[in-house]
Amino acid sequence: MTHNADDTALTVPVGAPSGAAENHPSKAPESRRVPVGRLIGVDLARGLAVFGMYAAHVGPDPSRGGVTGHLMELAHGRASALFAFLAGFSIMLITGRRTPKTGLAGRQAVAKVVIRALVLLVLGTALTMSGTPVEVILAFYGLYFLLVLPLYRLGARPLAVIAAASALVLPQLLYVIQYALPADGADGVWAWPAYADGIVSLLFTGSYPALTWIPFVIAGMAVARLDLAATVVRTRLAITGVCLAVLGYGGSWLALNLVPGALSKLSAGGWGEGGSAASAWWSDAWGYPDGSTPAGLLVASPHSETTFSILANTGVAIVVLAACVAAVDAVPRFRRLARPVIAVGSMSLTAYVLHVVGIQFLGIEELPGSPLYVLLGFIVAVMVFATLWSRFFRRGPLEWLLAQATRAAEVVR
Repeated sequence: MTHNADDTALTVPVGAPSGAAENHPSKAPESRRVPVGRLIGVDLARGLAVFGMYAAHVGPDPSRGGVTGHLMELAHGRASALFAFLAGFSIMLITGRRTPKTGLAGRQAVAKVVIRALVLLVLGTALTMSGTPVEVILAFYGLYFLLVLPLYRLGARPLAVIAAASALVLPQLLYVIQYALPADGADGVWAWPAYADGIVSLLFTGSYPALTWIPFVIAGMAVARLDLAATVVRTRLAITGVCLAVLGYGGSWLALNLVPGALSKLSAGGWGEGGSAASAWWSDAWGYPDGSTPAGLLVASPHSETTFSILANTGVAIVVLAACVAAVDAVPRFRRLARPVIAVGSMSLTAYVLHVVGIQFLGIEELPGSPLYVLLGFIVAVMVFATLWSRFFRRGPLEWLLAQATRAAEVVR
């Protein structure tokens, strides 16, 4: 089957390797510059997501306030949601972005997704068992891929409907399930392996429970089906993203202020970490819902696993992607200036693992809470590494290893 230009790269869940044309846009044929721009825009969005994850882990604590604190708070939860959203984009790049692959090509594409998912599950579990203070997301991502893979043949509209329905229903279902689970947590095979995320954690109780994170992935799948070369499509996407963000954050603010006793119940829970429950409509500096009151379903703070939170973070992810795609498409000079960020995005799996290893090596235990210069050091270091590496290699080191692992899919007939 013949691939579209935008189906030739970005084939890794959290960091897609770019092909030769993507790494060297000047060598691309004139007729393919727009599709190449679309791929570079996705890499740029991934690079920004990497920096957001860095900020959430090795940046200053947002609860300290001030301009820096507010900037750090913007990254918390939203960067990981952007990653999940772009993971859905990657599934479609592997399985056929505009038109699903069928026949042998389709079966092999599905096998590639499964292999990548299993590798992420193993890698994420290994990193978690290493004792890192980072709440590693990779194992969760692997499960997301397996859960949404049956949807890869659907078009943009049904995918969007499923994403919306899951955002409306699954947070409430998660609340009920978490309430019904034993207070001391799962045990036995459901909590295996020890010191890592077992199936119950991956699905329901972990930092990124699949039940409320797969709406991001499905939304990314829906957007990937669209013709991002069309200005009108990108404009509508940006407007949709803004509307979702306003609906999520604004709806939460209204609910918290209009529902009798909502703020007082949140404040009485004592979950605050230095902030006021009045900021729960956008910030997690106040703390997190613990499931003791349904009022927790009214917040939109990142990691609150609510409908408002999913709507708001999906809106932010859509706006970021639309802006990145439009910027690299319309302003060649900007593309050149952003090349280090794009390089990081093209190997974001490597960049993510490197920052976990760096945190372990430096003995950083308080996350977040490092001085601003530590965050800047991480960002500069990964940009230099990615820029130099991309001059000589098509893929990042971990992306190359993952590509080798997926060659096993070729035996599928």
